Amino acid sequence: MQQSDEMTHGETADPLAGNACQLAWTVEDFKAQIRNHVVRTLGLTLEKATESDWWTAVCYSVRDGVLERGTQAQRVHDQQNVRRVYYLSLEYLMGRLLENSLVSVGLLKTARAALEELGQDPEAVINHGPDLGLGNGGLGRLAACFMDSLSTLDFPAVGYGIFYEFGLFRQSFVGGRQVEHPDAWRRLGSPWEIRRPDRVVEVRLYGRVEHQFDDLGQGRSVWVDTRSIIGMPCDIPVPGYGCTTVNYLRLWEARASKDFDLDAFNSGVYDEAVKEKVLSETISKVLYPNDATEAGKELRLVQQYFFVACSLRDIMRRHRRLNADWDSLPDKAAVQLNDTHPTLAVVELIRILIDEIGMEWENAWDICQRTFSYTNHTLLPEALERWSVPLFEKVLPRHLQIIYRINDQFLNQVVAKQWPGEASRLRELSIIEEGAPKMVRMAYLAVIGSHTTN
Repeated sequence: MQQSDEMTHGETADPLAGNACQLAWTVEDFKAQIRNHVVRTLGLTLEKATESDWWTAVCYSVRDGVLERGTQAQRVHDQQNVRRVYYLSLEYLMGRLLENSLVSVGLLKTARAALEELGQDPEAVINHGPDLGLGNGGLGRLAACFMDSLSTLDFPAVGYGIFYEFGLFRQSFVGGRQVEHPDAWRRLGSPWEIRRPDRVVEVRLYGRVEHQFDDLGQGRSVWVDTRSIIGMPCDIPVPGYGCTTVNYLRLWEARASKDFDLDAFNSGVYDEAVKEKVLSETISKVLYPNDATEAGKELRLVQQYFFVACSLRDIMRRHRRLNADWDSLPDKAAVQLNDTHPTLAVVELIRILIDEIGMEWENAWDICQRTFSYTNHTLLPEALERWSVPLFEKVLPRHLQIIYRINDQFLNQVVAKQWPGEASRLRELSIIEEGAPKMVRMAYLAVIGSHTTN
């Protein structure tokens, strides 16, 4: 959403509190905020501050006002126990947040005047910061526009994604050929990010499935011998135009469950001592790792599962904080899958409801279908994701079992009744594509597991 005009202070009524939506700061107020952050946050004198330091101080100043507004909105949303939109996307091409945020809170002219009076070039400072490297194309731009619009239209929402270290790439030409270079946008840190170490999530991978029986002889599948990875959330505020509502992007950074092997280090095997840390953190390193190799394909699958597993844990934590039962989840959580990448969320929700909460299949499947909706961005076969069954069995063995059950139910209860005796229809519409190897059609799974497909 383009935001080119600055609104007058108090022009828009606040539906949450009945007061002016924007920050009614004077030029002197803004100057005081900037000076405060240069001295007390960055620990510098005004004379020693560089252009980068001034940019950081202005970002912190605006962020203070945005977060104050954000906490007010969150309090009202919690008190009313509203239904929230949860937007799952592997990309968010947010651009440079400072100017957009200044427009949203109605302080662009005020900021320019304050910087001029402080002896700085307003345009140079405001445009100094890097683009947030969280996407690289139309999918990310669309997700950014949706998040901006959701806040502007006062829809309670959370956007979930990955906190990439390298999400964008710089382009150059070497010998007449285009060459990509990593864009280290987080090298100097970001004043917009708010880390939440108290909200970390454990994600399990690999392992195997055992069929176990309880004391009453009831059998159940149990996922055992798994490897754990930790997801660290980092929030970025997204103010709407007029700053009526401030929503958040919650981005997940992969951390090792065991950072350091002291025994290996003391034995002189230094690389082995940090091997687990390096392997785990690779997950949130790069957007769309090259999948030309089997290792690249595996990393992509792990990356997608890591992101949806962390996000669903967070969604369910939020739900249980305000609601006593799981049956109301679809009434309080509208989970939107932006393209095929987050499709594993469908299977993960069913796994949690059945394996961890103890729900029956029919109830879990009903909740799942009423919770998810899916946006498909292309029908080109080469762009619709497919994962090999052997890879799935290695990385997510329990999820593969659930996918087979979803597929059997769909083929028997829907396809066979609609087209009785037509075996070709079963092959065409099956989630599992026959071949060597068999493949899991993720777009088919997303359509079947959602109540609506756009």
